[in-house]
Amino acid sequence: MTGNWIEVKDLQQKNITLCPLYLCEEFKSKEEIMNIEVLKSKLHRATVTQTILDYEGSISIDTELVKAANMHIWEKVEIFNINNGARLATYIIPGKKGEFCLNGAAARLAQPGDKIIVVTYTQIDESQADSWKPKIVLLNEDNSVKEVKN
Repeated sequence: MTGNWIEVKDLQQKNITLCPLYLCEEFKSKEEIMNIEVLKSKLHRATVTQTILDYEGSISIDTELVKAANMHIWEKVEIFNINNGARLATYIIPGKKGEFCLNGAAARLAQPGDKIIVVTYTQIDESQADSWKPKIVLLNEDNSVKEVKN
């Protein structure tokens, strides 16, 4: 099976065709495959180092921490501010060592010294959900890595 298509084998005609999942009667009779969204990565208790209101947007994150958390530059992230409860979505841009800088409109939702959680999500087959393990990076006060889980 590839994407939203499933291979249908006709043994009498000895050929294989691709059938869209939503049309394929053979597939409908089997257990349906369902994807669910799960936590992929988390940078836990990062300290905001700077906020820059006059900027296009995003969050600047130390590139080594981005790698440690299995995140990527330009990847969508959700940010949870532990200090004030604010929640927002933006994307990652490269930052300097130890940096967590909220840019643009996001700068109104935090101030230097605030503790934040940065998360990404992925989709997996529901059958993998019970064995799924996200990458969790716990941070020290200075945004150095305290512990990596999974």
